[in-house]
Amino acid sequence: MPNHRAGAAARLTTQLTGEPMQALDDLVVLDLTHHIVGPYATKLMADLGADVIQVERPGGDVARRLGPFQGDDPHIEKSGLFFFLNTNKRSVVLDLRRESGRDALALLARRADLVVENFAPGTLDRLGLGWKFFQEIKPELPLVSISNFGQDGPYRDYRLTEVVLYGFGGEMYSMGLTDREPVKMAGTAACFESGAATAPALMAAIMTSRQSGQGQHVDVALAETQAGGVDRRHATAIAYQFSGRKTLRTAGAGTGMPQGIYPCADGYVDFTNAGIRPDRVLDMLSYPDWATDPRYQEPTARFNAALIEEWNGNFLVWCLERTKREVWAEARRAKVMCGPLFTMEDLFEDEHFRGRGFWTRASHAVMGEVELPGRPFQMSEGGWQLRRPAPLLGEHTEEVLQEAGASGALIAGVLEEGAQK
Repeated sequence: MPNHRAGAAARLTTQLTGEPMQALDDLVVLDLTHHIVGPYATKLMADLGADVIQVERPGGDVARRLGPFQGDDPHIEKSGLFFFLNTNKRSVVLDLRRESGRDALALLARRADLVVENFAPGTLDRLGLGWKFFQEIKPELPLVSISNFGQDGPYRDYRLTEVVLYGFGGEMYSMGLTDREPVKMAGTAACFESGAATAPALMAAIMTSRQSGQGQHVDVALAETQAGGVDRRHATAIAYQFSGRKTLRTAGAGTGMPQGIYPCADGYVDFTNAGIRPDRVLDMLSYPDWATDPRYQEPTARFNAALIEEWNGNFLVWCLERTKREVWAEARRAKVMCGPLFTMEDLFEDEHFRGRGFWTRASHAVMGEVELPGRPFQMSEGGWQLRRPAPLLGEHTEEVLQEAGASGALIAGVLEEGAQK
């Protein structure tokens, strides 16, 4: 059955220090993932107390080479992306192509409650480290494999980028301007969404193992996490299934009164379906003469292109005379659905986030003091804690292998091979 040494150690620490226990402090997770999806899923567990052992290849996780970097210095220990994704984890460098790396992995698997990997399908099998390898070591140990399109099937070996992932999920065709090509969400939003969707699969694999005493090989396909996501997909997919109707891209602020994104004095604001309640919009605007024109109050006005253009011409002036927070305040007062489009600086300095204690600080051996996003939600007990910053490459190799009972010769061999990039 699952090994609870990590939980016992955490509870002993609680008794000695008075620090509260965390919800997942009895779990040991062997994390063979890299980039964003897998590391984000395991980060959610690590931040709730799980002892996540991050197994990196010699040279480190590819995310260490992705920005933004502190001080624009492309250093493997200064990646903001890697730092955020790997808080509370311990780093072990293993070369799984070598016998010593595979022997070390076997030792780590014996004390783990879960193994997670996101190599290309078939990679671990070719190394002799597939499902059978872990089953023979510990029958109750679950293995979760994350891949682009699943472990088998016609798309198994296809590559996947962020834009293809979002498009394959079925919603990109409804994003963007009507007369332009479709667009995806900004940055790596789809990868983070897939990571969040993967985390429950990790917990389900552990719970099943504890209830049945048997491990299982869980197949997570990123394309399916997107196709099953809630980003408007359910409604549009059902509409297409039953009527054949596709949701078309709209022209942003060109429809509705108001509807879409509008510029203001210091940025932009976004109005969603505001025009369906013209009475509330009038209240938001404080009933100026131009807005009380009876033509704008007709139910069909929102579909009249000439009226919309005329109305927006006046509304743009109103927006440009106000900051996004001022527009937002008036919209909230009148119960109009509106939100400011905050920059990263806006979010970092936001009084609400500051007042809620959302930001936290960590001390890192290379980056020094770092302020980063903290708890995503609050729990009455056992919640989020920042126990340690993201690890240096291979920082805990010797420590973790000693805990696993590795011999001095094996540790020396692993350390030597791990230093070879």
